[in-house]
Amino acid sequence: MRIVYFTHSLESCWNHGNAHFVRGVLRELQLRGHEVLAVEPREGWSLQNLLQDHGEAGLAAYRAAYPELAARSFEALADCEAALDAADLVIVHEWNAPELVGALGRMRANGARFTLLFHDTHHRAVSDPAAMRTMPLDGYDGVLAFGAALAEVYRDWGWRDRVWIWHEAADTRHFRPLPSSEPRQGLVWIGNWGDDERSEELESFLLRPARTVGLPLDIFGVRYPEDALAALRRHGARYHGWLPNAAAPEVFARHLATIHVPRRFYVRMLPGIPTIRVFEAMACGIPLVCSPWEDAEGLFRPGRDYLVARDEPEMERHMGALRDDAALRESLVASGLETIRARHSCAHRAEELLGIVANLRAGHTAETAA
Repeated sequence: MRIVYFTHSLESCWNHGNAHFVRGVLRELQLRGHEVLAVEPREGWSLQNLLQDHGEAGLAAYRAAYPELAARSFEALADCEAALDAADLVIVHEWNAPELVGALGRMRANGARFTLLFHDTHHRAVSDPAAMRTMPLDGYDGVLAFGAALAEVYRDWGWRDRVWIWHEAADTRHFRPLPSSEPRQGLVWIGNWGDDERSEELESFLLRPARTVGLPLDIFGVRYPEDALAALRRHGARYHGWLPNAAAPEVFARHLATIHVPRRFYVRMLPGIPTIRVFEAMACGIPLVCSPWEDAEGLFRPGRDYLVARDEPEMERHMGALRDDAALRESLVASGLETIRARHSCAHRAEELLGIVANLRAGHTAETAA
């Protein structure tokens, strides 16, 4: 098949988590003999911020890790037509402009022969439903939702049996345990501060417990306002700014453990949807502790693949245990790796996607194909 994926950016992961997953899935599809192409806006917000902060050097880690992937940029909708020539499958991520989303839907409705899917990996369907309800999806063959709770939203909006659950996953060809020449030390958190929707949780489940237990804490990410940076300094955390996602395995390899603090939307309104950082951390063989989060879909084995801290004192106890108990660390790493390799690699997701498309072409719906 010729597969075209419309993303916000393949090259830039600056505040753009979709790039992590798309890189891994497109490579897996390519290795299975499919022709793949990413299409993105020429001056996308993520790429412009990356270049402004780091210049071309900011793209080096991605280019070294994924030399086989190609992206084509466009300025106007007319530029997209050449990319669609002989396409069999077209996937459109929800970060794209509504004008592009609608234009592709009209092409499909007017007889384009490709299968057209909308891919949603964000919380806007519940945090800003009015905006998402106006997304022009007429003509689309179906929706790929990155969790059951989000899929249910689309079913309520009328998609019924034309929405499929397609979780994110780790690119295990790149995200894997790496040897370290020095002993692992301290904690690491890789994540963006965002819009203060989890600032209290970061204080109580990351900053204060690490300081109380006496574990060094390294933090990587973007969009940290001055009050957030002041909080990091107050708690003795070391802030390093943006980290290319392709460099994350090397950073994980230097630390004892990492922490997952989900955004409130994924705790309260979209339970059961982890961020891709959970998959990537486990794939890299680093022990993981999560603040309260319900694994509603049974993706993992809480208590075995990762530890759960229900409150700040329990987070302190878990951090202390991971510092002092090598056997606990080894057990979490082995269990997490087992689950990722069995269920949650980009290779698994590539096969799932091919199955979804085959069922669509055979006239099956999401329910009858399940």
